[in-house]
Amino acid sequence: MRKRELKNMEWGILIVAIILTTIGLIALFSATQETKYNEFKKQIIWLVVSITIMVIVMLINYETLVKLSPIFYGIFILLLIAVLFTKPINGATSWFDIGGFLLQPSEFDKIVVILFLAFAISKIQQRYLEEINRPTKLLIILAIVAIPLLLIIKQPDYGTAMAFIISLAMILFTSGLDKKYIITGIIIVCISIPILYNFVLPEHAQKRIDIFLHPESDPRGSGYNIIQSKLAIGAGQLTGMGLLKGNQTQLGYLYPKTTDFIYSVISEEMGFIIARNNYSIICIFSNKSIIYCQNSKRQYRINSSFWNCRNIYVSYGRKYRNGNGTITNYRSTSIICKLWRKFINNKLYINRNSIKYK
Repeated sequence: MRKRELKNMEWGILIVAIILTTIGLIALFSATQETKYNEFKKQIIWLVVSITIMVIVMLINYETLVKLSPIFYGIFILLLIAVLFTKPINGATSWFDIGGFLLQPSEFDKIVVILFLAFAISKIQQRYLEEINRPTKLLIILAIVAIPLLLIIKQPDYGTAMAFIISLAMILFTSGLDKKYIITGIIIVCISIPILYNFVLPEHAQKRIDIFLHPESDPRGSGYNIIQSKLAIGAGQLTGMGLLKGNQTQLGYLYPKTTDFIYSVISEEMGFIIARNNYSIICIFSNKSIIYCQNSKRQYRINSSFWNCRNIYVSYGRKYRNGNGTITNYRSTSIICKLWRKFINNKLYINRNSIKYK
């Protein structure tokens, strides 16, 4: 790797990713004692694989990856079709079982779809930015997301499907979608949510939503796991009960503690201070990703933004950019679901009517 590339690398994002990975590995080590650290060992293997892929991707021009995205898109559509014929795991046909390793193609497809969307939108807006507001062009973009979305719903995996919808909405917003489409979309969502809940969602999906909102309604059944996770978080207090010493974690009250409730493991054994800072680190990661997005080339800025910042937690901190592009007055606090303020206040160089090339 050339010195210039190393110099221009956003080291802050890498350091934050290493900190998050370390916290996760420590929590996973504690949560897998009873299974002789099977999940922990698998995570170490995936970490080595991920670092290798990261280095390879760093050596490849990201514009090349975007240009190859239609091929990747086609491959993962085939994988999403093939996974429907696998044996269900936890009620969903979402995973390939490869020698004891579970591979979920929909997780990789998130990145591929974002890449392909960046490619498609850049082509659509190559001549005029307002081209994206033409119904035919907009239908093309919606179709790109609709195909994998329907296949994922078929599995079924409603959480991943929701992530696709949110990503699409944010990408269209940053692309300069006309306000009439945005207002229409909000109205459709408001009307469709109660209809989908009452007449489309299966009973088990409705029950999951009800239990999420009111876990105490079924404390010994569906609400049991949520209640136990809250007890674990409270038991940790400020400094935690100590590594390998959490009652809820080590006595088997949390399930599944290696995935859905890993945050409860962190809170119980490491305490509220570490758990809260874990979210702050995620916010810093998001903030730095958006700054990186601001400094990238305009035609693939959308790709850079959502590739690096795919989580829902964003940090709220105004930044002031001087003439040479230096960022100052950095601060970060956790705010959830306020992406609209981030896009408006943080000067993404994207105007609703025109885009200035930097």
